[in-house]
Amino acid sequence: MLYLIYSVDHDNSLSKRLSVRALHLARLSELQRQGKLLMAGPCPAIDSNDPGEAGFTGSLIIAEFNTLVEAQAWADADPYIDAGVYKRVTVKPYKKVLPA
Repeated sequence: MLYLIYSVDHDNSLSKRLSVRALHLARLSELQRQGKLLMAGPCPAIDSNDPGEAGFTGSLIIAEFNTLVEAQAWADADPYIDAGVYKRVTVKPYKKVLPA
């Protein structure tokens, strides 16, 4: 089943985000390699694909896991949590309807 993982950043977390970005992306790349990643990306703090020093307000990941418990455990192990980037992470089942 697909799961939505929505994470909200602490204020002014850009430097922390950048410090562990490679570790965060490596985990996403592994999900992609396994064919389980539907989409992933950050939410810019301003209306721009490249927000610069404004940074990001959070992230969205939609990926396949066997159970909600498995999805939550994967999300809880994100390097951004240990680095103090995320202040809140929400994991919910997700049903893709479109595009078909």
